[in-house]
Amino acid sequence: MALPDIRPLKQGLPFGIRIGGLTLEQANDPAVRQEIASLFDQHGMIVFEGVEPSDEMQLAISTAIGPLKEHPVKSLSRVDQDTMPGVIKIAVTPEYGGIVELNGKQVSHWLPWHFDHCYNNELNRAGVLRAIDIVEDGGITGFADGIALYKAFPKDLLARIEGKEILYSLATQYSQMKFGKPADMKIIRPKPMNEEFNKQAAAMPRAIHPAVWTRDSGEKVLHVSAYMSEGILDAEDEAGNALLEEVAQTINRLADQCSYHHRWKPTEFIIWDNWRMLHTVSGNNPSESRTMHRTTIKGDYGLGRFENDGIGGKILSETMV
Repeated sequence: MALPDIRPLKQGLPFGIRIGGLTLEQANDPAVRQEIASLFDQHGMIVFEGVEPSDEMQLAISTAIGPLKEHPVKSLSRVDQDTMPGVIKIAVTPEYGGIVELNGKQVSHWLPWHFDHCYNNELNRAGVLRAIDIVEDGGITGFADGIALYKAFPKDLLARIEGKEILYSLATQYSQMKFGKPADMKIIRPKPMNEEFNKQAAAMPRAIHPAVWTRDSGEKVLHVSAYMSEGILDAEDEAGNALLEEVAQTINRLADQCSYHHRWKPTEFIIWDNWRMLHTVSGNNPSESRTMHRTTIKGDYGLGRFENDGIGGKILSETMV
């Protein structure tokens, strides 16, 4: 049994593919699952089109890449821990969600370019998303390829950041952003945070990840998340902060040349390589509700660690699994 419909994600992009018409039976076939895993590793991102919009299909696609991992933020809503373990619900409503103003327009649940779990010592292998409630205005998810970013980056700036390590913390509020802020960004309403989240964030040591890393294939990946970044290891000073800000703003400027932006349909799933890709969310009209279901794929590239060997992060042994 072979995949019936494989196409480039977008003409001219050096990453990503589309797979159309995958059935649940095919998604559970060992040979098809192996092919999906191989294509994913090669292309970094797959958009599955015209598929059954169910959590069963999401789990089948997800586990073709690897075993599921519980999301490390325990306060996030789970769909059904008994029947659908690992599926979380990301919901934004007019009454609930952070709001910012960008380019003179207010949007809810905007997220800057980032990679997932940068605040953890381990990086999950991949994420899988599908849309449940789709908004009319906004709600677009963008994906940028770190291999393409590395090739497009100014050589002098690349020489200054390559070999550096970046410090990250679980700091999700817009007011906590230290690097890469849009010049015209205004915070209208902070993100709601519950006490459980605040306790977990306060207990965690900072994580450390390389700004550039090399895949087994030999390709180099520029992998810097301005969101939740604290600074450059051993260079948390004026010069180091200026360098990280320059890198973050250059990523903002270049990402659109190396990216794909997806407007959602209910019969689509997207899986992306978290070791390679950055992603962003455009935000949506604050008067609309948006709901996504997400699964996280276990794995680690082995290059991250906690600062000071994780001292002060006792909670991690219990929650960061």
